[in-house]
Amino acid sequence: MDERLKPEHYFDLSKFAHRELFDGVKFVWEVIPKIGDYLRNIVKPEIRGTVMEGAFVDGQVFIDEGTVVEPGAVVFGPAYIGKNCVIRSGAYIRGDVLVGDGAVLGHASEFKNCVLMDGAQCPHFNYVGDSVLGFKSHLAAGVIVSNLKITRDEIVVKLDGTEYPTGLRKFGAIVGDEAEIGCNAVINPGTLIGKKVLSYPLTSLRGYYPPKSVVKVRQSLELVERR
Repeated sequence: MDERLKPEHYFDLSKFAHRELFDGVKFVWEVIPKIGDYLRNIVKPEIRGTVMEGAFVDGQVFIDEGTVVEPGAVVFGPAYIGKNCVIRSGAYIRGDVLVGDGAVLGHASEFKNCVLMDGAQCPHFNYVGDSVLGFKSHLAAGVIVSNLKITRDEIVVKLDGTEYPTGLRKFGAIVGDEAEIGCNAVINPGTLIGKKVLSYPLTSLRGYYPPKSVVKVRQSLELVERR
């Protein structure tokens, strides 16, 4: 099996408190349909952090100590939110969301059926669905993870000319540890982004990006006299 399709290629799972979620996972995307059942099995509703007045929390939700849920945020279970996170005003957690310690889920950002590992940041105007974001990964303002093809058929991962059917209609992205995605980028369905990838703003990402690669956009600008 190609090593680039394994979870370990993207994440240091030895540091992840919920690494058992990946037990039995061969291809990295196989973890995505497991998230909901995993949460329903482990989450015992409890709020140890701070839910500020004006926030809304409902269902099977665990919020650990040091975490703050700001006014206007909405959290539906099942959801597990680790220690010292910030759920900013206007964030919308739709359910089946697992968040590690020290993460930021930002204003006007929406999350469903996804994993954010420790230190992951989605601070402003993001959508993350059916995806996994690695340790200290960062989606800058306006980054959208598209999880459904416009044709609504099965998502197929392509790597070096080989096609790997995923069996999934909804699959956003795998974003490796410490990857940085610039403002207003779109990550297309089934994209695999390696550790420490740096992507410039306004990119349309699809396919596979190896660790430590830099993805640049070249624009051609023209300056004309105003009439």
